[in-house]
Amino acid sequence: MTDATQDLAASWRLPARGRVGMACLILTESAFFAIFVVAHLFYLGKSLSGPYARDVLELPLLGTICLLSSSITITLAIRSLREGHRAAFNGFWLLTILLGLVFLIGTGFEWYRLIYDDGLTLQTNLLGTTFYSLVGFHAAHVTIGLLMLAGVLIFSLAGFLHEEEVERVDVLSWYWHFVDAVWVVVLTVVYLIV
Repeated sequence: MTDATQDLAASWRLPARGRVGMACLILTESAFFAIFVVAHLFYLGKSLSGPYARDVLELPLLGTICLLSSSITITLAIRSLREGHRAAFNGFWLLTILLGLVFLIGTGFEWYRLIYDDGLTLQTNLLGTTFYSLVGFHAAHVTIGLLMLAGVLIFSLAGFLHEEEVERVDVLSWYWHFVDAVWVVVLTVVYLIV
């Protein structure tokens, strides 16, 4: 064995279990989202009766801006935590939660309008079925993410978030970035390809 090989073998170590676990979760969830995306694309335009996507769907611009901006705020929060700036971490983390909440509230208003004003439900037609399945699956992931983010904020405010938890909080941020990235795909498939 050469010196370089020995140095590499001595310096290599297994990746953290949390990182591997989150990577596996994201890979699995990506497969589920892919199924919903393919189903939506397959049935796009095949509804025999209206309402049709071009007639009722409006680009959720504010929600999209908020959700995508939350990737920036969570990154700033992680950086603040690594640097030991707890107040800045709490502020950026709270802002991330608030941006995610604005997104969810916007989704709720959109669904209310679609159901009560436009008559689009799961049972109306293929658009309703695939739209609510795909967007609802994403909204469920945002909700789960917000609950986890809120838990971290509560622990931090109570003084239970310590330097050794930075790695765990960083891994949780991966999930949030995943939710944001998936939204770009959902936005493209549902709202831009009509």
